Amino acid sequence: MASTTTITKGLVILYKNNPWLVADAQFVNPGKGGAFTRTRLKNLKTDQLIEITFRSGEAVETLETLRKKCQYLYNDGANYHFMDNESYEQFDFSKSIIADAKNYLIDGTECYALYIEGKPVSIQIPPKMTFTVMQTTPGVKGDTATGGSKEATIESGAVIKVPLFIKEGEKIIVNTEEGTYVSKG
Repeated sequence: MASTTTITKGLVILYKNNPWLVADAQFVNPGKGGAFTRTRLKNLKTDQLIEITFRSGEAVETLETLRKKCQYLYNDGANYHFMDNESYEQFDFSKSIIADAKNYLIDGTECYALYIEGKPVSIQIPPKMTFTVMQTTPGVKGDTATGGSKEATIESGAVIKVPLFIKEGEKIIVNTEEGTYVSKG
């Protein structure tokens, strides 16, 4: 059991007899009235995403989970295949379970698999990753004074906004949770 004030992103809770991954959590203390925690929950069985608000003091049941390091192997068009780094066991997830993480998966990506009762149920990629810029338009001299941005395609195929001074072939660090440029790699 956990208090609603201790609900954090990445926690797995039992809600309406189903396991839910806390995709986002925000504790709010409005000053007037009671505090509450606003959450976005992802059902680990159906991939449904819902928003739930828990009043302060409510108890939620947490599920025992295990995080194990794994490696992304390949995508066969329908599923994304991974390998447990310790047992070398392979497992896969559908595109809907992978969700936005698919935009940042390249062969060999180290990530974590979330296990419930010995079964992998979800993948967590690092919050910041380094990628090579594969394609972008060249910056024009003098453009950087405006602090503008342009689109760049990274090696995973995702397109993100980058500053005008970024060139093809350069390494950049990307925030994978927001899909934004962080800095040069």
